[in-house]
Amino acid sequence: MKTRTFNKTKLATSLSLVLGMSSILPAHAADEVSEENIEVISVTGIRGSLIKSMDVKRSSSGVVDSISAEDIGKFPDTNLAESLQRISGVSIDRVNGEGSKVTVRGFGPDFNLVTLNGRQMPVTTGSRSFDFANIASESISGVEVFKTALAENPTGGIGSTINILTHKPLSAPGLKATFGAKAMDDKSTREGGMTPELSGLYSNTFADDKFGVSISASFQERESGNAQAQVGTGWRSFPGTVDNDWGAGTAEWGGVPQEGQVNRPGEGDIYSVPQTTVYRFEEQQRQRTNGQLVLQYRPVDSITTTLDYTYMRNDVDTQYNDVSAWFTFAPSENVWTDGPISSPLIYSETYTSAQDLSMATGDYGVRNESGSLGFNIEWQASDDLTLTFDAHNSVAENKPNSIYGSSNTLSTAAFVRTSAATDFSGDLPVLAVGGGNAIIPADMVVTGSVFGSSRNKSEIDQYQFDGEYLFEDAGSIDFGLALTTVNNHSQSVNVQRNDWGGVGSPGDLDDAWFPADTIHDKFSANGGDFSNGTGTYDILNTMFVWDFASVRDYAAANYSSSVAGDCGNGFCPSTDYASDVDRYTEEESTAVYVQYNYDGEIGDMPYDFHVGLRYEQTDVTSTSAVAGYNGTSWVGDTEIALVASGDRVFETQKGDYDYLLPNLNFNIEVVEDVKLRAAYSETIGRPDYVSIQGGTVRGTLANQSNGSGSSGNPSLLPLESQNYDLSAEWYYAPSSYVSVGYFYKDTKNFISNTNVVTTYDGIYNPASGDLYQAALAATGSNDAGTVRQYIFENFADNSAVNITDASDPNNLVGTIEGSSANNDELLEFFIDTPSNSTRNSVIDGWEFAVQHFFGETGFGVIANYTIVNSDDKYDNFLLEDQPALVGLSDTANAVLVYENYGFQARVAYNWRDEFLNSRGQGTGANPQYTEAYSQIDLSVSYDIEQVEGLTVFFEGLNITEEYTRVHGRADEQVLNLTETGARYSIGARYTF
Repeated sequence: MKTRTFNKTKLATSLSLVLGMSSILPAHAADEVSEENIEVISVTGIRGSLIKSMDVKRSSSGVVDSISAEDIGKFPDTNLAESLQRISGVSIDRVNGEGSKVTVRGFGPDFNLVTLNGRQMPVTTGSRSFDFANIASESISGVEVFKTALAENPTGGIGSTINILTHKPLSAPGLKATFGAKAMDDKSTREGGMTPELSGLYSNTFADDKFGVSISASFQERESGNAQAQVGTGWRSFPGTVDNDWGAGTAEWGGVPQEGQVNRPGEGDIYSVPQTTVYRFEEQQRQRTNGQLVLQYRPVDSITTTLDYTYMRNDVDTQYNDVSAWFTFAPSENVWTDGPISSPLIYSETYTSAQDLSMATGDYGVRNESGSLGFNIEWQASDDLTLTFDAHNSVAENKPNSIYGSSNTLSTAAFVRTSAATDFSGDLPVLAVGGGNAIIPADMVVTGSVFGSSRNKSEIDQYQFDGEYLFEDAGSIDFGLALTTVNNHSQSVNVQRNDWGGVGSPGDLDDAWFPADTIHDKFSANGGDFSNGTGTYDILNTMFVWDFASVRDYAAANYSSSVAGDCGNGFCPSTDYASDVDRYTEEESTAVYVQYNYDGEIGDMPYDFHVGLRYEQTDVTSTSAVAGYNGTSWVGDTEIALVASGDRVFETQKGDYDYLLPNLNFNIEVVEDVKLRAAYSETIGRPDYVSIQGGTVRGTLANQSNGSGSSGNPSLLPLESQNYDLSAEWYYAPSSYVSVGYFYKDTKNFISNTNVVTTYDGIYNPASGDLYQAALAATGSNDAGTVRQYIFENFADNSAVNITDASDPNNLVGTIEGSSANNDELLEFFIDTPSNSTRNSVIDGWEFAVQHFFGETGFGVIANYTIVNSDDKYDNFLLEDQPALVGLSDTANAVLVYENYGFQARVAYNWRDEFLNSRGQGTGANPQYTEAYSQIDLSVSYDIEQVEGLTVFFEGLNITEEYTRVHGRADEQVLNLTETGARYSIGARYTF
């Protein structure tokens, strides 16, 4: 891709726009301009930014949208993703209330290639999706979104190629500098306060503008939080005929009885049951540091060299407390919605022996860090020939940034739960627990824990050679070669204690470590009140926000464990990455392209067309080492732990593919200021890095029904797409336009993840053989606690049975090992395995956009609406994976702006319709839908007349404090509800 600055056409020749945006005009247009007497007007701020973006759209070779800086060091939003969502067809995913990843025209983050000044960037997400939360906006001069393909642009973006442009000193000669300071108040945090943000940019040229230097830096602290309601690993779905009658052969684990139900689903219906209900409260601290140094040297007018280094670091520390009730699938009494897709309005279980009310906490940190060193030389070899060479080495790494690892969970529990019920009739699931509100600190004991360390490192070496040759009166030709090597190395190691039945005794832990708190005052979403039920329900509103460090330290000193981290016990992480999952993938690509460009006139209608061909050849090599297992242990009512063998499984796999990708773009101005476009291209979107990793990773905890795991496939082919685009644009005023576009994408090779049912020698299911069947027959119950108690009481002398705590004869604690001697069946694993689908899928849609300024009043409005359709819809009734496209949704934006007399104001509304965000839950092939979401942001600034260059400003994001919600096959099947809050900032910026 050729790195460009924002170009001017005749529309903008009367505007001297800041930031040194160089003018690159068609020859005939340049001749006309040179003969005109142009009045030069300086336009900056919101209106200037929008005019620059409009000019890029108009002068582009294809369908391109863009965002321009309003002034040096001043981008429309502090987060690039939140700026991009203002573009038609672009929607974003938020993490903790902040824009993180983008979806374009229905294609998710993995299918949108992000480049920095035309260079492919490494990612720390483990996938191909770029996390925009890692990059500050102060050094950004613009962002281009290429929606149609050109041969010169790198491949990988089916939805779009997004090119981030940074400041270059020789593009803006002279001294330029800006410094900003901001204070942010994030209303989502309960423990944090106002945090600072500092930024600065200095740019200057020397020696008659032959040498230039630009340096920029920013530092931001943010303290935030969220309140979440979750249904743990997800919902389990069954045909309506499935129940819990094991004797009749109609039972499955999780099936509900035929009795005790209101409006029970039956034949012809499907139904789903929840695995758990969780309330989780997070606090998060982030420090983001960005910096860039650019050195440019132009010894003669025909040669420009650039050396640049870009650095990004994002440190995120997280603490959380949660409270949860895990449903054991004991016989339940429920109230159901009507079929054919039935959901419980109330799901309720009563237990014959007290179950755990779990309260967990975590304290961990991660660092996302990347650096990019690049060199570029552009040589105007002659009047007709321009050659460019660009090389860069870029490294990104995600790694632990806490003594407690990159993730962890330390769990405590009180075994006081006599019943559990959840009302799913409202947006917020409401949990009722028998005995829950009477809990006291002395009831709590330490249970299981997981301390995880994971790191992902991505390195890219890329060399690009580009050329352009101008033919006299016969157009031009672009040509080039690119060599790209991407290395990804992912490692992880877990220290997991499976003492989910508890260690020690109630009363071991200091009461002072367990301050009590309430739950429902942390949520604003509406929840049910169990009015649909017939029983008595005690809504849980008590939890302990207990001290992670105090409990961890006590447990490490007093409780033994069979696993150990770096600290010598099971209560800390390990950095012995060689002992667990270790995956390395290398992707080598070679690309060659040629593109012919021509402009002329048909009658009085100027036109241009661009026809190109790009060849891509890619080799993939994946080497993996994963942990091996040789046994199982039933450690808790619903937990079966895998027993590590200490061995590792090594594997190397390879894959390759090559493509010849044509493209054609035709643009014509049929009447003055009205432009029509047509484009055809073939593009590919490479599989995400996780999918092409080799090796099979099995989850260390299974349930009574099955285990889980994932496996990569380096032989995956890219998603292929044939793309057709039509658009019409009317630029009816110097800063106003209206456009409509239609796009059609015929795709194949979609990656579909299938749960492959697999068994492994020596890995037996202890909840299946002679002991289990004897317990079922004797008790008549499939309640896990009842079954385990019977086995402990009657088979204590069996070699597979190990009682660890017999202090309460009615509640024996211990483990039951999987064993062939007890005729246990091999444990089935659902291995999530990616493969290419054989089906073709069509995605098409419409984009409507308008930008209008009302004369010299200072008022303006920007609005757009995007409709996206697909012929592959997810059918919620089918209990199997389906090749439906995730991320597909309609989007809309409306922005009202005002700019006059040094005063600038903007109110922005963003809406995204409901969309399928995943085809799987922790329970298998069950869908996840993110519900429709809207957000209102505002910004106000004022230029202080008495101090030239000084601007004060105020910003507000999500000022109506909207929340997000995710559900399964039906609205009642909530998976996650997250409430964050508004963010407000006040600050000042000085530019000279």
